[in-house]
Amino acid sequence: MTSAWELLLPAASAPARARGRALQEALRDAVRSGRLAAGTRLPSSRDLAADLGVSRGLVTEAYEQLTAEGYLRSGRGAGTWVGDAVRAARPRARDLAPRSSGAHADFVPGTPDLSLFPRPAWAAAQRSVLADLPHEALGYPDPRGLPRLRTALAELLARRRGVVADPERIVVVSGVAQATALLAGVLHARGTRTAGVEDPGSPQHCALYASAGIGTVPLPLDAEGLAPAALHASGVRVVVTTPAHQFPTGIAYSARRRAELLAWARSVDGLVLEDDYDGDFRYDRAPVGALQGLDPERVAYTGSVSKSLAPGLRLGWLLVPDRLADDVVERKRTTDLGHPALDQALFARFVERGDYDRQLRVCQRAYRERRDALVAALAGHFPGARVTGIAAGLHAIATLPERYGPEERFLKRVTEAGGAVRPLSAYRHEGTAAGPGAGGGVRLVLGYAHLTPARIRAGVARMASAG
Repeated sequence: MTSAWELLLPAASAPARARGRALQEALRDAVRSGRLAAGTRLPSSRDLAADLGVSRGLVTEAYEQLTAEGYLRSGRGAGTWVGDAVRAARPRARDLAPRSSGAHADFVPGTPDLSLFPRPAWAAAQRSVLADLPHEALGYPDPRGLPRLRTALAELLARRRGVVADPERIVVVSGVAQATALLAGVLHARGTRTAGVEDPGSPQHCALYASAGIGTVPLPLDAEGLAPAALHASGVRVVVTTPAHQFPTGIAYSARRRAELLAWARSVDGLVLEDDYDGDFRYDRAPVGALQGLDPERVAYTGSVSKSLAPGLRLGWLLVPDRLADDVVERKRTTDLGHPALDQALFARFVERGDYDRQLRVCQRAYRERRDALVAALAGHFPGARVTGIAAGLHAIATLPERYGPEERFLKRVTEAGGAVRPLSAYRHEGTAAGPGAGGGVRLVLGYAHLTPARIRAGVARMASAG
């Protein structure tokens, strides 16, 4: 009991006028936290007053107040006890961040190799920025982003991705998710109620549009991109695409299909949202330029550093057509008053000094080596397997011969053997046809960027032994 009373000593040393209130709050906190457990008998008011060096009246008043509130209970001649009405709960902070499955062979796509994060260069940039940043730069920023960063991004994106990048129409955001949510909110306010999404495609797009009150219409793909007939028949005027490296099929939209997509947008006074999530990573040739460069008034373009640096930085960009710019900026302002200024200044310096280009080259080399290791391992362990889609990005599509199916049985065996894989069918939208894999074969979406070549080879071998 002595340790519990020691918790009350700071209250006893409070200023005289605040001492009674401080003692009551200290007692409440001790009961709420469980440090004074239900059923604990408290010292008499005389004894506790003597221990704390305060007046007996102060303790008596505290006991009476907490008894009236239900924290304590007392009976004539029976003393004062901690009541049992309070259910003490220990404060705890849960971590809801997505984590690796812990599987021995984890090929779930979407995660870069976080060990490639350039810590020394990033730390040097941070020190330099902190030394040079004027005090006023730490105030509320322009909701579009710091002019310095928007200028650096405009040069970077024009050079690397061929976009038409006016710094006045760039909005710095906390990633593609926020870019999509901002745009969806603006479109909903302007009357949009449905948007087209690629099928198969990222489930994230549907969830983000749904949060803004916009329903999504799955649109099928063919070998060149979105199927034009289905797009025209859908009645939508907004569509979300990943044309440089479609997720998850791995195709790149053909030049003809890109032109048809823009012709559709013009014909319906529509908008294309281009998610360029891994457009920098092409291994067999230079990446195809962004769709936005062909018609910046019909295409909103978004990207981030989630695959090139780390998703935990929560840093990305959105280029918007002029007709939407003011509304998007105002929504960004009312959402969060702008992206953190220090983070923006740091990344601007990182881009300006060429550190970001160097980081992209490091990732390019590492991920190309890992893709090559995956292709070779599949050829060795799954004779007849085909890897489709362009040589790009952080994932590949593997089609296994029918003898490894049916898909459900194969996946069950791999899971039991300590593997984690996703079938292509998992990325089809609810209510659409079962698609590839339904006929007995197996089509897998294999993420490889977060695995070393040795782990890739071992993981494919484990899958083969299970299948």
